[in-house]
Amino acid sequence: MNANVGSIDRVLRIIVGLALISLVFVGPQTPWGWIGIVPLATALLGWCPAYSLLGIKTSKTQ
Repeated sequence: MNANVGSIDRVLRIIVGLALISLVFVGPQTPWGWIGIVPLATALLGWCPAYSLLGIKTSKTQ
């Protein structure tokens, strides 16, 4: 499991993940906000399975 998510990508994923999770508690209070766990988890791990399948790599490390 090599890192394939770059630093800018990670920051954006954290922001999007937290924004989606916040929808569970404020705003429309929809359970769909829990989908925010996915971008948050991929940002914290630094690895995205979809990127692996598509051959995308935004990280600078080898």
